[in-house]
Amino acid sequence: MPTPTLLLDERHRFIRDRLARQGRVLAVDLARELGTSEDTIRRDLRELASLGECRRVYGGALPNSPASGTMAERQRQNPERKSALAREAVKLVAPGQFVFLDAGSTNLAIADALPSGADLTVGANSPAIAASFLGRAGFQVLLVGGRMDFDVGAALGAQAVRDIEAMTPDIAFLGACAVDARQGVRAFHFEDAAFKRALAMRSRAVVLAATSDKLGVSAHFEVAPAAEVDHLVVEGDAPDAALAPFERLGIRIHRADLS
Repeated sequence: MPTPTLLLDERHRFIRDRLARQGRVLAVDLARELGTSEDTIRRDLRELASLGECRRVYGGALPNSPASGTMAERQRQNPERKSALAREAVKLVAPGQFVFLDAGSTNLAIADALPSGADLTVGANSPAIAASFLGRAGFQVLLVGGRMDFDVGAALGAQAVRDIEAMTPDIAFLGACAVDARQGVRAFHFEDAAFKRALAMRSRAVVLAATSDKLGVSAHFEVAPAAEVDHLVVEGDAPDAALAPFERLGIRIHRADLS
């Protein structure tokens, strides 16, 4: 006969598998399927969340976004896919605009994809993104100041927020840690989320370019409701089922060509 510890491990394995396959779990459904109480399932979800294996949300849980490493680590992940997203994302930019590129490895790829001579004003809070324009004609670059967060790879804090409050970008490319139609755009660091939130509020259009592993997942701190995103740039093979909730919110979907 299985021991209580084994039963606990079996439930945890079941929940991990369900999160991996379906992208979310509901406590009421798990309780019914596993023949246990919702209180037991909620306790299991709290334990898994404390181990960093999921994020608790009302009524259930979402998987954590995998995009939790440092900027240097993220730059090495899926460079070809990020380049494809970048090529699609820059189609939304027109000459003469003020474009803000939030910190993030995908947004660094977008900076590289902007053509020389584009006649753009570019704002950035990431030194790496700002430096990518060195020696390239057609760009005026504004670098936001503040406390440098080396994990995020950006200037954050009160000074960075004050700087962005003096700007009105035509387009803001938000760096996405996680995005879900219900939970919205989220980030792993409190000050990063605060900066992104201020940026989104000040911008005329918000664009989010995200690899498929950032869709339908969660992170610790809220940036903005998903409905505040105007354009979502995704990989060409992103599942239709994952994108349908965003389309229902009126978000324009742009699929990148992976060829």
